[in-house]
Amino acid sequence: MFRISQFMQELESPSPVQPRRNPPGPVVIWNLIRRCNLTCKHCYSISADKDFAGELSTTEVFSVMDDLKQFRVPALILSGGEPLLRPDIFEISARSKELRFFTALSSNGTLIDTSNIEKIAAIGYDYVGISLDGIADTHDKFRRMKGAFVKSLAGIRLCHEANLKVGVRFTMTQDNAHDLPALLKLCEDEGVDRFYFSHLNYAGRGNKNRKTDARYQATRQAMDLLFDTCLDYHQRGLEKEFTTGNTDADGVYMLHWVRRRFPEKAAHIEAKLKQWGGNASGVNVANIDNLGNVHPDTMWWHYNLGNVRDRPFSTIWQDTSDPLMAGLKALPRTVGGRCGSCTHFSICGGNTRVRAQQMTGDAWSEDPGCYLTDEEIAA
Repeated sequence: MFRISQFMQELESPSPVQPRRNPPGPVVIWNLIRRCNLTCKHCYSISADKDFAGELSTTEVFSVMDDLKQFRVPALILSGGEPLLRPDIFEISARSKELRFFTALSSNGTLIDTSNIEKIAAIGYDYVGISLDGIADTHDKFRRMKGAFVKSLAGIRLCHEANLKVGVRFTMTQDNAHDLPALLKLCEDEGVDRFYFSHLNYAGRGNKNRKTDARYQATRQAMDLLFDTCLDYHQRGLEKEFTTGNTDADGVYMLHWVRRRFPEKAAHIEAKLKQWGGNASGVNVANIDNLGNVHPDTMWWHYNLGNVRDRPFSTIWQDTSDPLMAGLKALPRTVGGRCGSCTHFSICGGNTRVRAQQMTGDAWSEDPGCYLTDEEIAA
């Protein structure tokens, strides 16, 4: 995750540059259930509104949580499918809070209503993330449910009224990019605390197209809008968080933005970006799916590192006999192509390896989803 707001803060109030420090254990995104009441176009878990066999029981979930706690995992992101469809979700959530995990609920928002908001509020989630794919009709088309936008927005408002920290997640594609400005305005009007921009990257285009490719240009325009909006909020004293995910090249793109807008601050921001260090899959970010399989992150569902029914998560996560984990945990990682020759490799860490693996069969080739030009990666 790239935290835009933190770097905007650094423009005004620079903090000392420290060596990169990893958290004691990885943040775990846990897909507790695969069932979902929606069939979204961009779902990575390919969920459906049916029960899936073999999912972890409550007892098994609790056992894994005990191991995660001993392994010093700091945060659990409880996800799905739709986690609110799991009958024991509040029991699991209460146990997570009891163990003092940072506990977040990742929901599509349509099932948050007056029948359960008191239970949600009683848990005291540290964060509730709700997905919006645009305004009204755009969102409903992506979610394949008429009225989904109205229900999700109602869920956001209920969480806000319950004094829960609530955020909006937006995955941009060529079909909803036009709604980003209006969605940002909606988040301001509704008092949303965090806006999370997730890239849905398109891969497989040649390097020669990066300057003119419409999809790359849409990504760059979106990032410029996010940077400008975040800066505006910061200057107005509005406490809102802006983050991005699934493309660590955002850090390099921000460096070039700072060089244009605040050249006198560029050296400090570059140092802070290097301290951040980019992609953390397999190191500071982990995923457990509904069957107990462990993955380097949520986009690696096709690659299993092991199952928590067979070995503790803590054992699986430290096992570098797996070649993928050995490569992900290497510092620096060995990556080829444009990524390997990039001047700013120490900022993004080679970006998202899963795109390279999916498109070329080689997890260590260049990331075909990088939207930076050859000039930008060389300067």
